[in-house]
Amino acid sequence: MCYNCGPSRRSFATLLAAGVGMTALAACTPDTRLASPTAAPSPSGPQTPTPTVATTTAVPAPAASQPAPSKAPPSSAPPSGVLSRQFSLNDPASQWVIVNKHRPLAPLQFVPADLVQPRVQLAVSGEASLLNSTTAGAAEKLFAAAASAGVTITLASGYRSFQTQTATYNGYVSTRGQDSADTASARPGFSEHQTGWAFDIGDGGGACSFQPCFAEQPAAVWAKANAYKYGFVVRYPWMLNEITGYYYEPWHLRFIGLEAATDMANRGIGTLEEYFGLEAAPGYL
Repeated sequence: MCYNCGPSRRSFATLLAAGVGMTALAACTPDTRLASPTAAPSPSGPQTPTPTVATTTAVPAPAASQPAPSKAPPSSAPPSGVLSRQFSLNDPASQWVIVNKHRPLAPLQFVPADLVQPRVQLAVSGEASLLNSTTAGAAEKLFAAAASAGVTITLASGYRSFQTQTATYNGYVSTRGQDSADTASARPGFSEHQTGWAFDIGDGGGACSFQPCFAEQPAAVWAKANAYKYGFVVRYPWMLNEITGYYYEPWHLRFIGLEAATDMANRGIGTLEEYFGLEAAPGYL
């Protein structure tokens, strides 16, 4: 998710209405970077067991109940081709946890127990180079597959702690006021990056990082077409901000598991809110 943006998301909405479209997306720069985005892959830290996740009766909504962009449907039936496992939508250690402007993490200062550095090409250092162990393993497969296809992807921003998000968000509030800050930065405890299940990608050449033109870079094009094969979705799709609360971020990938990601792709469902039958979350309650 892009948090250090230049023009606000509100400005982007105005430009969309004027027909500007993709070029209005705000530019964004990660807080921490290595000297070069083409640095050699760093070794992973010790792998630890993936945390056990709680099961839930919540299941993805049927494709027939897909809504207009401003409203997500209630979940009333299992998906076509029942998934073999169900996971909690509330437990932050679950690969299906849903974090948005209506659904903060619980606990608010959650820290993943199994943060590791994936063996992928890094464009960041420190905590931003970490993911939980399950996401890290899947990311390694995704990056390797892209490389085999001649596409270089970099890890541009991974884990972000509650403390880091607090500092980032407060900086926006102090310079813009809270209303404007809420259009550009997640509040502490409301960020997917804090779970370790999500990360931002960059292109190997370093072009268009966190900028509108990134959607046309090889890394973004390849990820949009293939990420589901490795359990990932593009979390904030184009023109679905009235559901997700965020404008298009072709760089932000979220792990939900191979089965669910493939089911979403096959059924043409764009957001996790729609897939799991949750209400839209365009703004904070």
